[in-house]
Amino acid sequence: MKRREFLISTGVAASAGATFGPLAHAQGNYKPEYRMSTVLGPAFAWGRAAEQWAKLIGQATQGRVVSKVYPGASLVQGDATKELSAMRQGSIDLVCGAPGNWIGAGRALGCFSLPFQFPDHKAWDAVMNHKGLMQEYFEVARRAGVEPLALGETGFRQLSNSKRAVRRPEDLKGLKIRLPPSPMMSETLQELGGNPTVMSWADTQPALASGAIDGVENPMELFFAAKMNTLGQKYVTRWNYMNEVLLFGVSKNAWDSWSPQDQKLVRDAAIEAARLNVLEVRNAYAEDIANASKLGVEVVQPTAAELNAFVVATRRTYARWKAQINPTLVSAIEQIVVDSRKG
Repeated sequence: MKRREFLISTGVAASAGATFGPLAHAQGNYKPEYRMSTVLGPAFAWGRAAEQWAKLIGQATQGRVVSKVYPGASLVQGDATKELSAMRQGSIDLVCGAPGNWIGAGRALGCFSLPFQFPDHKAWDAVMNHKGLMQEYFEVARRAGVEPLALGETGFRQLSNSKRAVRRPEDLKGLKIRLPPSPMMSETLQELGGNPTVMSWADTQPALASGAIDGVENPMELFFAAKMNTLGQKYVTRWNYMNEVLLFGVSKNAWDSWSPQDQKLVRDAAIEAARLNVLEVRNAYAEDIANASKLGVEVVQPTAAELNAFVVATRRTYARWKAQINPTLVSAIEQIVVDSRKG
């Protein structure tokens, strides 16, 4: 199956169906508005993906399904770890989110969130294009309470800091690095010698400006959008630590309330949004180094041997979380990645 059948993203609308008149509520059991949760706003590719999906849904269903985007995980008081539980409870209808945030409520969904799992886009694409694995993962999502429609890409996460160039694990010693609320990510950074500091994205920029933290790990798209070079972030390590998937999903209650025709239209809209998302994220990745250099940022590109040192240093955390998440599914991902290196 082609990547476009599983991917999608980018955006434009919050209340996409407001202009479609009487068609909007043609079926009595449809809600006047379906609430979509996402972490980032439209200044970022992730947020644009959610808005694009909402817009496409309204257009495709001729206003029968009206979706409004709530960025900043505002439907769960800014705590993205609660999105999956909120979907089960009915307070979120659609989500454009990173399943790694939901490990507490659906551990197996985090199978794409392990450290240094994908060395490059070739490996990532090999996994996303594997029909059998994707079918299995989508079944995992359904058992967790969400109907999965498509997978986009949040982008490879890189390390930035204000203190020094990080080329090897020992360079991280003592650095206070902001992390999202992920126990696995905290354990990984601790194993590398860093000092994990969990905080919301809203609090991160002030913390960087004040020097309360030394650095962050995010896709470079966030680095540029937030102008982190003006917040003391002088050094970037391009280590491709993680490339979390972006899941386009619908709560079971909302999904079951729609006609088969509208289910297909919403799924097709998600697939198109994911395709656009991947395209945008890849284009940004291709320009990361050149754009950072223009800002006077020092970019470290570790050698293969240096990267391997990070991989080796995080193997205990990797093994522990693999066992907790879904060892069979993670092993299948590992084999696909290995096979991708042979071509």
